[in-house]
Amino acid sequence: MDPTHFTTATDADGVALVTWDSPGRSMNVFSVAVMDEFEALIETLATDAAVKGIVIASGKESFSAGADLKMLEAVLEKYAELAGGDLLAAKSWLLHESARMSRLWRRVETCGKPVVAAIGGTCLGGAFELALAAHGRIAAEGDYKVGLPEVKIGIFPGAGGTQRVMRLADPQAGLTFLLQGQTVPPKQALRLKLIDEVVPADGLIAAAKAKVLTLSPVKAWDEEKFRPPGPAVFSAGGFQFWPAANAIYRRETHDNYPGARAILAACFEGVQLPIDLGLRIESRLFADVLTTWEAKAMLRTLFVSTQELGKGARRPAGVPPSAPRKVGIIGAGFMGAGIAYVTAAAGIDVVLVDRDLAAAEKGRAYSDGLIAGRVAKGRATAEDRAALMDRIQASADYADLAGCDLVIEAVFEDRGAKLAAMDQAAAVLGPDAIFASNTSTLPITSLAAGWRAPADFVGIHFFSPVEKMLLVEVIRGRDTGERALAVALDYVRALRKTPIVVEDSRGFYANRCVTAYLLEAHLMLAEGVPPAMIENVARMAGMPVGPLALNDEVAVDLAWKIVQAAKQDLGAGAVDPRQEKLLQAMVVERGRLGRKNGKGFYDYPEKGKKRLWRGIAEIVGPAQAAEAIDVDELKLRLLVVQALEAARCIEEGVVTDVREADVGSVLGFGFAPFTGGTISYIDRIGTAAFVQLCDGLAERHGPRFTPGRLVTEMAATDQRFYDRFRPGAAAA
Repeated sequence: MDPTHFTTATDADGVALVTWDSPGRSMNVFSVAVMDEFEALIETLATDAAVKGIVIASGKESFSAGADLKMLEAVLEKYAELAGGDLLAAKSWLLHESARMSRLWRRVETCGKPVVAAIGGTCLGGAFELALAAHGRIAAEGDYKVGLPEVKIGIFPGAGGTQRVMRLADPQAGLTFLLQGQTVPPKQALRLKLIDEVVPADGLIAAAKAKVLTLSPVKAWDEEKFRPPGPAVFSAGGFQFWPAANAIYRRETHDNYPGARAILAACFEGVQLPIDLGLRIESRLFADVLTTWEAKAMLRTLFVSTQELGKGARRPAGVPPSAPRKVGIIGAGFMGAGIAYVTAAAGIDVVLVDRDLAAAEKGRAYSDGLIAGRVAKGRATAEDRAALMDRIQASADYADLAGCDLVIEAVFEDRGAKLAAMDQAAAVLGPDAIFASNTSTLPITSLAAGWRAPADFVGIHFFSPVEKMLLVEVIRGRDTGERALAVALDYVRALRKTPIVVEDSRGFYANRCVTAYLLEAHLMLAEGVPPAMIENVARMAGMPVGPLALNDEVAVDLAWKIVQAAKQDLGAGAVDPRQEKLLQAMVVERGRLGRKNGKGFYDYPEKGKKRLWRGIAEIVGPAQAAEAIDVDELKLRLLVVQALEAARCIEEGVVTDVREADVGSVLGFGFAPFTGGTISYIDRIGTAAFVQLCDGLAERHGPRFTPGRLVTEMAATDQRFYDRFRPGAAAA
């Protein structure tokens, strides 16, 4: 086999340097072809008497992102085909195929030659499992991550990750690392004992070559007397650790994630057995997890679809690529300051404009605080901090926006204020500049009417906090042109965030679903459901934050303003009087605005943790006895209202790609990730059963649960959304 992905050079000391550099790719990933070539290479080196040790390195900036999950998709498609015949034979085939990487890494571990992984950049998933199988691991200094994030996309480290981590790290730290899918900087991996050394980047290969000649080709856990770190399972310490670990797992996941459950089982069983038996258990659990709906949905949404959208799946064809050199941001408040930071962090010059220089400088200081925190943690250098801050110009003069390719207004939600900012910007911007609004409530089409060229106006809706949230809604107004849309998508991609394209509507997509989530919680309060029960049930259902806590974060007075705006624009029938009464009592009568003023549905003491406000009974009356309330019904209500709103958005053409509905729901507002998103949630239930479920909820709780025309039509033949609306096709 002629080498395509790997080159080998053996020096005078007998150290074979294997360099992985797949052609035509910016990042090395494991495909079938890569694994075939690597397997043959290891066999050749293992039988070459001249080779005394092996160093595996990358010829690219990063080591590897791990396995190409499209390879895994192909395996699952083949399994589904086989399962239609002999299910037992299909499962046997799946076990063998899905364990290939595990067997290959074990061969590296037992090849008879010491192996060192020279990690010079990002090393994740299966690639980090290869490093763990090596006899030594040396990492270069730098701002990158290593780790095993598989549980975040519905699966788990099934190529030896669970077994080797628990044989290297402290058991508590190791289990946390696995269950949280942590990716950590090299120095933190060193503290976890998952790598052996961190060296200057320019000395990585030399250090790895020197290291490999000092190592035994037999791993510690292949020695007869080896015992994993920490107490034995059946010991006093073990009885303290493992039941507590199970309780924490239940508390954090509510048993919604088969991948996380399998990690706990693989670790518990594996540490009691020799490595080969532990690997067999891990492989069986891995194959089992692959067949779960949760794994399929999460892989599709959080890996495949997210990657496709991030790479420009919705970008207009035929528009030349753009790379903003200078971006203007009008409004240096919390949102504007966050947008300035992520823009400067992407290497783009920023002009941050506000009503006076002091306000603009305050917004600029927000970036300084964020980058200073990274420096303090060793994730950035003083030089990085200086360079980032040099890219942000604070100003009170709109004339400084001259020369900007893109300008984003992030002033407060007042139409007059936004139009005034647009007028001042238009006076100084060049004819090719694109103007964007970060509004979360005002229709883009109506704002664009106030711009000199509506085709050059687009919505770019960030989520708070900007530096942490991965999703951005790009809003296309009625007259938004293809170039404006492409520029917005190119800009979001430059920020390394995931964009979804949303057609103009009140609340766009994410806020419509979130609003339904908050409304349901408000109505539950009015019904007498205890506040703590609402919050806990929401987390049991898979939401990362309870609706009352979320309402406090986005501001209770904002919810009140949205209700009033809907009432004014759409009439009194558009507002539920129970919600209006609750919010009026909270905001107008008691001044409980949310976290921003220290009191909302929660109280926020200066010292100590937040706690639910005990005075809510003053507004809604005494709570019912929790024992009389159906927990499963509450969980359904909180998820179904969001899924129904997502289906309505597809029906109305607000979202035209099912991938964006799912990705947007998970990344934008945290819709139960184990479901794969709002639309995957409906598909899992089946449209026929979903409509039946909605009809029952509507009968018991009101017409807001009445299913729309589209999902009702699909239910007649139990048609799935991903069948009717193939990814990339427009909704009908």
